[in-house]
Amino acid sequence: MNKSITVLYRSLIALVFLAIVAPLSAQPPNESLFTRTDPMIPMRDGVRLYTQVYTPTRATERLPILLLRTPYGIGDLNSAQLAAALPELVADGYVIVRQDIRGRFKSEGQFVMLRQPRDRKDKKAIDESTDAFDTIEWLLKNTPNNNGHVGMVGTSYGAWLTVMGMLDPHPALKAVVPQASPADMWIGDDFHHNGAFRLSYGLEYAYMMESSKEIADVSTLIDRYDAYEWYLDLGPLSNVNAKYFHNKIPTWRDFVNHPDYDAFWKRQGFAPWLNRVKVPTLNVAGWWDQEDFYGPIKIYELLERHDQSKQNFLVVGPWNHGGWSRGEGRKLGRIDFGSATAEHYRRNIMAPFLAYYLKDKGSGERPEALTFRTGANEWVEHDAWPPKRNVVGRRLYFQATGKLSFDSPSAKARPAFDSYISDPENPVPYRPRPIELRSGWSTWLVEDQRFVHRRPDVLAWVSDPLKDDVVVSGKIVANLFASTTGTDSDWIVKFIDVYPEKYPADPKMGGYQLMIAGDVFRGRYRKSFEKPEPIEANAVLHYQIGFPANDHVFKKGHRIMVQVQSSWFPVIDRNPQRFVSNIFFAQESDFQRATQRVFRSGRYASYIAVPVVERTRQ
Repeated sequence: MNKSITVLYRSLIALVFLAIVAPLSAQPPNESLFTRTDPMIPMRDGVRLYTQVYTPTRATERLPILLLRTPYGIGDLNSAQLAAALPELVADGYVIVRQDIRGRFKSEGQFVMLRQPRDRKDKKAIDESTDAFDTIEWLLKNTPNNNGHVGMVGTSYGAWLTVMGMLDPHPALKAVVPQASPADMWIGDDFHHNGAFRLSYGLEYAYMMESSKEIADVSTLIDRYDAYEWYLDLGPLSNVNAKYFHNKIPTWRDFVNHPDYDAFWKRQGFAPWLNRVKVPTLNVAGWWDQEDFYGPIKIYELLERHDQSKQNFLVVGPWNHGGWSRGEGRKLGRIDFGSATAEHYRRNIMAPFLAYYLKDKGSGERPEALTFRTGANEWVEHDAWPPKRNVVGRRLYFQATGKLSFDSPSAKARPAFDSYISDPENPVPYRPRPIELRSGWSTWLVEDQRFVHRRPDVLAWVSDPLKDDVVVSGKIVANLFASTTGTDSDWIVKFIDVYPEKYPADPKMGGYQLMIAGDVFRGRYRKSFEKPEPIEANAVLHYQIGFPANDHVFKKGHRIMVQVQSSWFPVIDRNPQRFVSNIFFAQESDFQRATQRVFRSGRYASYIAVPVVERTRQ
């Protein structure tokens, strides 16, 4: 889901949700390419959904329908604006349908954030799957000259709606392209990561979506130029309702009432539901998606277990959230990928996929997985994901004096560690301050990590300059052996590509610390996500933090770095570091400083497990 306040949302509606369909073949500039109707489409329970149907004016054949559903408001685009927003696809046309979902903007009914799949035993129950089904049924009967084929495409919440649409799909639904759909809001997508609450995202998004039927402006709530200061002054999470929400924001109530991985979150996740591949699916993800990277990888994995007909595919590019759908995609922040990756995706990957399944045009041949290998800056085809061919598991060990290497420490060595003090009153910022509401969110994952390197509460280990390229492709897993003087703790691990100090290709990138992977784990859930337990103070415990997927080349002359810290504020809420049963009820007195130790020798040798692609011998 997209987060960054009203201005960004308005632009994303036009770009993310619309940049998926081609204009028709060239026509006179003053001639309308589409005729538009605005029906209120009835659902099975009588609720009507506001919909815009754009029908090509000069179609020479029956056309498929592309359905885009959104909670963000479909606006009022005319034919020319719609055509201008959709330059990439070169097929000869689609009927384009855009719809406000239930309870949003001009649609009737009650909005429920990520409405859970219905109880199929209740014949009167509705969910987003039934609304998609009913919409498709109506469109087929009321759209002249359609070819009987429907596709659904969406990004973020729109992608989640697309996946919901294929749970019990209408028989006419022939292709879906979910781009960055969340899959589990507690394990790894928008609202939590491994039990740690995504504070700034969760608070701002809930306020924005549930303070009004339209989009609320979060700047009326967060009135500090540096949001870091506002959140720090907020104090414990218990102050949110006491000071601001007053128990009126439904999603915030869900956060408070369901702090652990209980039935509420499990039912909302896709794991119980994606047990068949019912519709050809193109799953799309971005390596630096700041909102939903876990989701598309997980959805692909869940579907792949049942993909007997080879209709489930994965594409991952060097993008942030929605980056595939706008612009050329050559750069993200200061990182240059050497080619127009987003244009390539829209023109050469998505367009042929839709044309084949909706129009019976082109070839059905496509790779199982296609990833953009950063560092080498090239597209790579895989016959499986994660890849297995020529991939060997290796370990990068934390060493003394801040070193990192593939050499394992002596198993007989006495326990050695590096330590720092984690202070909830001075949390590590997740991006350079000031943290502005209206800028910086979309590129924070590619920020130069030198802004926190050498802080006393951030540990770092770095390799020597590499003598050869190191290709890492698959799933990276951090293995920490660590202790804390507290009874709860967060552990954040960042896996970083350090550029050479002298970098002729772009001298200003000299020494740049590019985060390739990073995530958080809340220590109370080390044994069970369902039943949190206090951490035994000063006990050395094993923590595993898995990153969903990576495909990157650490080039010769670069170095590999690992950073470890215990706060990432305010994207992650402050851990009190004293165990309380529900952090949303923590008081100021529960917060305490803690001494953190990360061990690096003997049987407590911390390491990063990396899937390394070995060179094939000639």
